[in-house]
Amino acid sequence: MRASRLVSVLLLLQTRGRMTAAQLGAELEVSERTIHRDVEALSAAGVPIYAERGPYGGVQLVDGYRTRLTGMTAKEAEAVFLAGLPGPAAELGLGTVMTAARLKVLAALPVELRARASRLVERFHLDAAGWFRAGDPVPHLGRLADAVWEGQRVQVSYERGDETVERVLDPLGLVLKAGIWYVVASTDGQVRTYRVSRVTAATALSEHFDRPPNFDLAEFWADSIATYEREAPRVEVSVRVDPRYLQRLADYVGGQTMEAAEHLDGTDVDGWIRLRLRVDWPRDAPGHLLGMGGHLEVLDPPEIRARVASMARAAAARYPASESEPAATPT
Repeated sequence: MRASRLVSVLLLLQTRGRMTAAQLGAELEVSERTIHRDVEALSAAGVPIYAERGPYGGVQLVDGYRTRLTGMTAKEAEAVFLAGLPGPAAELGLGTVMTAARLKVLAALPVELRARASRLVERFHLDAAGWFRAGDPVPHLGRLADAVWEGQRVQVSYERGDETVERVLDPLGLVLKAGIWYVVASTDGQVRTYRVSRVTAATALSEHFDRPPNFDLAEFWADSIATYEREAPRVEVSVRVDPRYLQRLADYVGGQTMEAAEHLDGTDVDGWIRLRLRVDWPRDAPGHLLGMGGHLEVLDPPEIRARVASMARAAAARYPASESEPAATPT
């Protein structure tokens, strides 16, 4: 623990220059007395470090003393800092580790690359979660991550629909997709994917497992996504829509659906256009299309049209026509 702190003191001084013992203590969550002892230890180890007393004093390294990472290009330095996602790292229990690693890299970079990396952090931010998503609670993610790393079997309780099932998993990897964590694991001789937020309990077992020698997590995930998207249930829906609201329609049915939409012959007297859409998940399609309000009409198939009409009538019934409109404010 102390060795790690000594390295952090050294790298903080390399990165920021002179700092007071109070500043160092606050950064590393230790007392000023501990910082003074650390400075003495670094000096005794041959590090050219010294402290000056007084209101303008502080701890600093002799000018010119630093370590460097050799062979790193500007683009590589930028990639290192752009790749650090603080949210997922914190969920994995690696928040402080990520911060320390970035500090070490920053301290070791040559001046010109350090400036580029710092500007990148100031001007670019990666947010892995989707819109309107606070993120699923994943209290067992850290334990699963440890099991993945150690090759250790884990027993989990998993919510599947209306029931909770018990599973013994050989966890092979973790994947973050659109702000949602998944654990890829082998069980009963098959590799499957489980949503981490549905794990209600996780207990590491004493047994270890042998990782399949040819298993490639990235390749497995890419194949799984392709299979999922290929086999997702779809329905063809013909609609007429106000062209001014095509972007809103894309928000409801997805950009890929709109890109693949087939334009049908004919234009309404209102200037509306007709499209044939392949919409995923037929049970959800009526609700998505109803979100367009009066800017879209479902033409076909009859069952989707009837469902949209039924939902529209049910919504309208909540607002009886006998209800008076709010009185206008006199001008």
